[in-house]
Amino acid sequence: MNTQSNRATWLAVSAMFVLNGALYGIWAARIPAMATRHDLDAGELGLLLLLLAGGAIAAFPLAGRFADKLGAAFITLWIAVAYTVALALTALAPNVATLAVALAVFGATHGAMDVAMNTWAGEAERHIARPVMSSFHAMFSLGAGLGAASGFFAEQWGVDIPAHFIVTGVAVATLTLTIARIGWVSPTQDGVSGTPLFPLPTGPLVAVGLIAFCTSMGEGAMVDWSALLLIETTEVTPAQAALGYTVFSVAMVVTRLLGDQATRAFGPTPTARFAGVIATVGAICAVSSTSYSVTLIAFALMGVGYAVIMPLAFSRAARDPHLPPGTAIASVSTLGYGGLLLGPPLIGFVAYASTLRTGFALLAVLAALIIVLAGAVRAK
Repeated sequence: MNTQSNRATWLAVSAMFVLNGALYGIWAARIPAMATRHDLDAGELGLLLLLLAGGAIAAFPLAGRFADKLGAAFITLWIAVAYTVALALTALAPNVATLAVALAVFGATHGAMDVAMNTWAGEAERHIARPVMSSFHAMFSLGAGLGAASGFFAEQWGVDIPAHFIVTGVAVATLTLTIARIGWVSPTQDGVSGTPLFPLPTGPLVAVGLIAFCTSMGEGAMVDWSALLLIETTEVTPAQAALGYTVFSVAMVVTRLLGDQATRAFGPTPTARFAGVIATVGAICAVSSTSYSVTLIAFALMGVGYAVIMPLAFSRAARDPHLPPGTAIASVSTLGYGGLLLGPPLIGFVAYASTLRTGFALLAVLAALIIVLAGAVRAK
């Protein structure tokens, strides 16, 4: 039995969400610099991002299985270390071939940690006995924003990619892992061996996974393409473009900090539906604008719209009556965060064949689909 205070529990899980977001934000902010370093066009970058996606999708079911069998907290802490190392490997890759391998490992550790820490978050929410999932995801967005901001300053100060990734990654990992080591013992599931090796959502979880997919497609596009969209459409510098994802992440942090209160006040379905409306408006504005300031506002609207959907989806999955929490979250993650990682390469391919604006237009369609599917996150 875990006897930690609610505050210590919240801080420990939040620290892991901060780390997960920060490492990904560090990578995201330097994608234009990484593309320049390796002389990548949009199609080549899309293929590399597809490898990152493949690594994550392969890791989802394994992470869910091990989180259920060995304990979510234990798995989260160990994967966090591997994830930090993987970020450094992407920076040290001397050529495109080694970068491809490094990105596959980076994607695998990112995806595995995501499943494990969300399973731990479900345990923490039950321990605290009130909705807190949105606040955990706010900490992910905070970490991502800080990571992206570090990219802005690294560009401004001329810090090369290896020094930026290694020094910043190790510093953040040391701090957050220290906070997270509270001796939490996660429950284990004896019947995990009877679950599918590669679980996919079934029944009501299919719709939950689809709404997560629509959301994470938008998040993934913002991670990997927002800076390039700003450069292409508003002709700003790479340093200014790095602020696009920071604005998006800050909007998500603020909204997610209010998300639990909104869900309690209005219910999950109305909250998700209104969020879909805001995300749709933001995506349309981002595609149609040629103004730097207007596009930043559009990115902020997208952050507000996407903010609460994933927490609602994971809370619903963690309460599924038919699957262990880790397995249920892994199944939703396979479809949901598959969008986070498959979306960027898909947009890259569309951008290569047409324009980046056309690729971003897909996000408006998917955001509108959130409105239709909002009932899927209703508590069961």
